[in-house]
Amino acid sequence: MLSICLFEPEIPQNTGNIARTASVTGTPLHLVRPLGFDISEKAVRHAGLDYWDSVSLTVHDSIDEFFEKHKDSCFYFFSAKGRKIYSDERFDGSKDIFFIFGKESTGLDESILRAYPEQTLRIPLKSNARSLNLSNSVAIAVYEYYRQLGFPGLSEEDGLHRMKWQEDNV
Repeated sequence: MLSICLFEPEIPQNTGNIARTASVTGTPLHLVRPLGFDISEKAVRHAGLDYWDSVSLTVHDSIDEFFEKHKDSCFYFFSAKGRKIYSDERFDGSKDIFFIFGKESTGLDESILRAYPEQTLRIPLKSNARSLNLSNSVAIAVYEYYRQLGFPGLSEEDGLHRMKWQEDNV
């Protein structure tokens, strides 16, 4: 099973967009403190995140706590400094997998990238580009994972079919 993990996210709008991706794909979301924003019920409601309650959310107090709790899982770290292109990796749907992303300002710590060089993936960019937006990167990675597995558990109906069903049931 795939999970998304954000190490020390800073921008609430990015995390909100990522939570929406997690919600619509049924992918658990893990946040590692410190967070650059408030995720209390009142703050989430004020931000209009009406789908937040449909996200399987876990908050960890530290990176060490996260790694200890999930030590038997497979980790993939996304970074513009990654060795391998994300789409070249073959994901195994039978394992617990975490796609891990760093904070917006600095990305993942260099020590993590050095510790897991073969599990560090990148999304190709122009040579003079710094990075993609965090929420865009998460969406690209998550949908690549599900594409490789045949989109398990996600709707196979086309949008026109769903629109017809909605019109008939109004």
